[in-house]
Amino acid sequence: MGRLLRRLGLSVAGAALALAVGCGLVSERRPEAAPSAEADALARSLAAAVDADAWARTGAVRFVFRGKNAWLWDRAKGRARLRAGDREILFRTHDRTGVAFEDGRPLSGEALDDALAGAWKAFCNDTFWLNPLVKLFDDGTQRALVATETGVALLVTYGSGGVTPGDAYLWHVGPDGRPTAWQMWVQILPVGGVRMTWEGWQTLETGAVVSTLHKGAIADLALTEVAGRATLDELEPGAFDRLAPR
Repeated sequence: MGRLLRRLGLSVAGAALALAVGCGLVSERRPEAAPSAEADALARSLAAAVDADAWARTGAVRFVFRGKNAWLWDRAKGRARLRAGDREILFRTHDRTGVAFEDGRPLSGEALDDALAGAWKAFCNDTFWLNPLVKLFDDGTQRALVATETGVALLVTYGSGGVTPGDAYLWHVGPDGRPTAWQMWVQILPVGGVRMTWEGWQTLETGAVVSTLHKGAIADLALTEVAGRATLDELEPGAFDRLAPR
């Protein structure tokens, strides 16, 4: 299984590289800039533009990532549910423990461990796309200003956290204070500086604002069926009844 996964990983990376070359993408060197108080001020402005305070009051969120991963996230109690294909996985985000089902049958042993590990990686990626603007001041982050042809951009580097520490994002800001695009220097992509838009802004019932559409040269990425409420009971009561409290 390990060899198979490694082969699949190499195949995916090779396909991504071939696609990038086919699209005419040229890798850009990540800009270098020193952290500053001015960068922190811009980061706070970006967070305010999507109402980070309202996000803090959003206790439960539901969305579908790229038409495949259907998520329910109980932010208030640190629980998540992933439905993908014939699998349903419910886990605690603080220790990554939980239960998983395939065609309604519970998984156990190595199959359960693999399902939980895969769900955690998907959770880190998918929820980050949902609202990274509230993570600009996470532990281990650095913020710096970068001058571009269209104005000043915010470079955010994640030194820890998630599953790919060291990733960096350059946020381009529009006249309304919201981002219009970002460029990525991330481990999962073989090309540096890939640009994707931030658009399709949606305001949740709590007042938090999230982007649901990202267009890029390699592919487009959409978040659909996005909903957020103050509590899980308002959104989907009883969803985690099969996940025993700890």
